Amino acid sequence: MRVLAIDTSNLVLSVAVVEEERVLAEMTTNQQKNHSVRLMDCISELLDATGTSPEQLSGFGVANGPGSYTGVRIGVATAKSMAWSLNVPVIGVSSLEVVAMNALGFPGLIVPLFDARRGQVYSGCYRTNGLESVEAQEKEKIVLLQEWLPQLRDLAQGEPVLFLGEDVRIHREAIEQELGEQARFASPAANHPRAAHIGYAALRRLQDGGSAHELVPEYLQLAEAEAKWLAQKQAGAVKE
Repeated sequence: MRVLAIDTSNLVLSVAVVEEERVLAEMTTNQQKNHSVRLMDCISELLDATGTSPEQLSGFGVANGPGSYTGVRIGVATAKSMAWSLNVPVIGVSSLEVVAMNALGFPGLIVPLFDARRGQVYSGCYRTNGLESVEAQEKEKIVLLQEWLPQLRDLAQGEPVLFLGEDVRIHREAIEQELGEQARFASPAANHPRAAHIGYAALRRLQDGGSAHELVPEYLQLAEAEAKWLAQKQAGAVKE
């Protein structure tokens, strides 16, 4: 089976073509570029480089959030459209889980995080499940970092806690103050999501199916405009 995997959920753009036993091609960039402009060109380039026609694809994998609202929508909409047109499954994979998979084999808690502003982070907590996947220990959430760090200290029970993600550098001082020597930090190369990880997560789940109609983004919170609209509606200021 051959899978096309996509991640546009944050600043990084990553696309890969994978088979069961090898990564055929992968492209990852970390630049302030417009994913909506570049994504299809990247897909076309990788399909050409691997000699893959769309009809050879057994399915798609896509990072379905949390992350940038626009970025998540771009990736999910592209994967859903291509999967629907080819009548193949599409599997959504957590954007946090994708980053956590960079730490396969780590002997402790694995904590990816993305900055969510106002002192909040999108985060989750994982442990390695063998050398192929990670297993969630806590439900992914948006949470105040000052509340999340003490929870992680209690969960770890003295074990090391590895923090991953491009935004860890923003919060490193607060993490070190709370967790001290328990805190570990990944190398810059391990902070980026890799579409190949999405591809292998999708391959493991394809047997369960994956309808293009059922896949939805997982934002973990409403966009600010949506939240304001709902608040106004509940207050009676918005008419149906």
